[in-house]
Amino acid sequence: MDLNLLRVLDALLQENSVTRAAERLGTSPAAVSRSLARLRRAVGDPLLVRAGQGLVPTPRALELRDEVGALLRGCDNVLRPGAGFDPVHLRRTFTVQAAELLVVGLAGTLTERIRTEAPHVDVVFLPEAVEGGPALRQGWVDVELGVLGHLDPEIRTRRLTRVPLVGVARSGHPLFDGRIDARRFAAADHIGISRQGRRLGPIDRALDRQGLRRRIAVVVPSHTSAMLLARDTDLVALTVADWLPDTVRALGLRTFPIPLDLEPLDIGMAWHPRNSSDPGHRWFRDHLAAAVLHRPEPATAPGAA
Repeated sequence: MDLNLLRVLDALLQENSVTRAAERLGTSPAAVSRSLARLRRAVGDPLLVRAGQGLVPTPRALELRDEVGALLRGCDNVLRPGAGFDPVHLRRTFTVQAAELLVVGLAGTLTERIRTEAPHVDVVFLPEAVEGGPALRQGWVDVELGVLGHLDPEIRTRRLTRVPLVGVARSGHPLFDGRIDARRFAAADHIGISRQGRRLGPIDRALDRQGLRRRIAVVVPSHTSAMLLARDTDLVALTVADWLPDTVRALGLRTFPIPLDLEPLDIGMAWHPRNSSDPGHRWFRDHLAAAVLHRPEPATAPGAA
């Protein structure tokens, strides 16, 4: 089979669109349509069928998708000049989807690590707007970082670390006048953190088991906005333990252990298997993992939990 047909098939199976596949390949939709007709005859399967305004892959197409991608990567490796991978020659932009709090805590460390080895590599951070969608499968995102969930079944993952949540409030908050137990914690007014506007979560379930309830006075979309709000009010927020200690101190905030039996957050990263063996992608994943795992130890300061 013509290798160019395999490249067309790979683009079609990634995009599920003749128009977008043509854009990826730098050709016309008419040329892609002609190639699709040849592929259908060769495979004996329609591969992509109409569903509403779009196209969806057939079961045979789903079987072929990863095989075709692996075959093309193998061909590219055979034809690529040079036997070794040297990041200093890498010219590439990697896209990472992550929560704002994680980005603030690791972006500086990550970019400094990368710059020393690969001066022509750029990093784009995206918010979690497409979390749970086809971002990894479609190639919009190279790596998803954070608490992983709702991933496509073929997605590869790597667990990085477990981090507890802690409470955070302004340093002069009345909570710090005595021991913070579950009852005093529940009695404070709280800031909920949810991009979807959800008000209840694991903390509320843990409180309910003790016959307690808290008032969530306001809901904001990120941990960073919650900390800024906690700075100026008597509302209690949440953050990740020891993640941004300098920022917490600079804002006049103080952290404290949450007096409940809560599971730590599992932080991991996810990527599509078509990138698993790519040396540049693997190199980037290793640096991203190192930026999470080898952050500088937080300094101990008065008023910190």
